[in-house]
Amino acid sequence: MINKTWSRKLVAMFVAAAVLSVYSMLTLATPGARSGELSVSGDVTVNGQKAISGGTIFSDSVIVTAKSSNAVVSLGKLGRIELSANTDLRLSFADKSISGLMDSGLAHVSTPAGVTVNITTKDGFVTVDGSQPTTFTASVENGITIVTTQSGLAELRSGAKVTKVAAGETGTAGTGTPQAKTDDEEHGIHGSALAALLLATGGAVAAIIWAIHHNDKLNFGGTVVVVSPTK
Repeated sequence: MINKTWSRKLVAMFVAAAVLSVYSMLTLATPGARSGELSVSGDVTVNGQKAISGGTIFSDSVIVTAKSSNAVVSLGKLGRIELSANTDLRLSFADKSISGLMDSGLAHVSTPAGVTVNITTKDGFVTVDGSQPTTFTASVENGITIVTTQSGLAELRSGAKVTKVAAGETGTAGTGTPQAKTDDEEHGIHGSALAALLLATGGAVAAIIWAIHHNDKLNFGGTVVVVSPTK
């Protein structure tokens, strides 16, 4: 009886160990479990926490670079992503793909053949089909998405419009956010010029008033004529 009990416990232990082993293998093989290496300069946060160079970054992380700061994400065989200052990017990656959601800033992406890329902005989608090595820069500035391809081929999609951006070319999407002009700028008079004009006018008025009240003390080498208002 005791032997049967120990046999059952032993079998149960082997089964549990086998299940745990298979689960661990599946977890490691899951694309979302991949990681990259982060290099930073200046003030950079990952998921709200201050980041340091040499740290590990996982898929679906939010990277934010402050003013005068930058970050580089090395993803091994997937490629490399460089983030300039004032960039906000949620980065995800799998075995053969990179995707991101960029709210602002600039990202320089380099990928080998076989890796697809999808970067989403407010104004459109930047895609790379992975048919060839591709290097491109995507930026979001004043409500406009700008894509410049250094090598390979990228596509910029905005609604039904698809723009193929080959090496050396630039594509844009979005209407932009025009800056409001002041009334003075619309009439061609800037603030400094307006201030100078008012100052000069005020000085002239003051001189006229002083001359009227001190007409007997003026000496310009001739006869001073003061015109008094008619009663």
